[in-house]
Amino acid sequence: MAKQKASPPGAVRRRLGGAGASAVGWALRVATSIVAWTLLLHLFTFLGIPRPPLPIARPSCLGGRSNSTAAEALVAASEAARRAPPALPPRRLYKSNGYLLVSCNGGLNQMRAAICDMVTVARYLNLTMVIPELDKQSFWADPSDFGDIFDVNHFIDSLRDEVKIVKELPQKFSEKVPLSMQPISWSSEKYYLRQILPLVRKHKVVRFSKTDSRLANNGLPLKLQKLRCYVNYNALRFTPSIEALGNKMVSILRRTGSFIVLHLRYEMDMLAFSGCTHGCSDEETEELTRMRYAYPWWKEKEIDSEKKRLEGLCPLTPGETTLVLKALGFPRDTQIYIASGEIYGGETRLAVLKTEFPNIVRCGRRCFYLMMSYDPFRSTRLKWQHWTILFLSPVMFLSPVMMETWLKS
Repeated sequence: MAKQKASPPGAVRRRLGGAGASAVGWALRVATSIVAWTLLLHLFTFLGIPRPPLPIARPSCLGGRSNSTAAEALVAASEAARRAPPALPPRRLYKSNGYLLVSCNGGLNQMRAAICDMVTVARYLNLTMVIPELDKQSFWADPSDFGDIFDVNHFIDSLRDEVKIVKELPQKFSEKVPLSMQPISWSSEKYYLRQILPLVRKHKVVRFSKTDSRLANNGLPLKLQKLRCYVNYNALRFTPSIEALGNKMVSILRRTGSFIVLHLRYEMDMLAFSGCTHGCSDEETEELTRMRYAYPWWKEKEIDSEKKRLEGLCPLTPGETTLVLKALGFPRDTQIYIASGEIYGGETRLAVLKTEFPNIVRCGRRCFYLMMSYDPFRSTRLKWQHWTILFLSPVMFLSPVMMETWLKS
């Protein structure tokens, strides 16, 4: 029997080396595929794009179990990633120049816009911001805090890569009386850099007692405008209870068909503050005037109602709103949710609107209480609740005088 010719040692090494390289290459391809799929899934989650279907380990055609442990591991890793909370942005590290306290004054939209402005100022000056205070001395005299309306932890976490925000001053500053001041209205970022920053560095803690319209709307650097928008549309998230109730109310409205939400800002405080008395009796005009003089922070006292109305600075009356809705072509059976407080003049003044559009829906403190078994709402929280329903609605109707305020926020 002929002897088989032995292979040269170099050939053996080449075969063994080829097999080893093939195994290593296969392992690298599997590992690379797993990493690529994981990164792709995280990217889809971050961008809000529906995830592609995953390769799932299935039984073989012969009835046996699949040997693809890599696919099974990939599915398990994907499920774990889905259940995990979203990753926080990296914290921005900087040397803080001091602490900024802000007291937001005005109505709902003014306070919301002010929070966006003050976060932007704190970021620009490298300050540490304390959770804002909400107006407690206005017409509503509402004791609600920031945490009663907005998700505090989300607010802090979502801005951690921009500005440091704390829930309260550190102990060493807690007994220190801060410098209290009112920034000049419609100021540019240069005003805060040249006038405010030196004060913060000197006093370490500064409190803005007024925040409405204290930062210019236009002419700011693009990065500051972007931060403003980010705060408004991402960082300021309502508490889960407010969001849940808004969603529930909209769901109830949708069960009976299409609907619109009417922001009928024809309330006593609005009419008294603006001096708009068109259609009011002499007794009502006198009552509104007395109310305007009773609040010292309402600076404008003598107001020409007709002049203001001609300038387009008065809210539409319920009767005028009815004419506009009809002119826009809304049918008589349109379901209308009124997002406002008590209409001045009560049911008498609403009679025209109800006659032409009888399918009127209103929800006040008791209504929301029965829906969610909450304690009776404070005034500010009730208004924020209407606010959420406005933004969840398919059609939102605003009085022209309110349009500017809404567009600012």
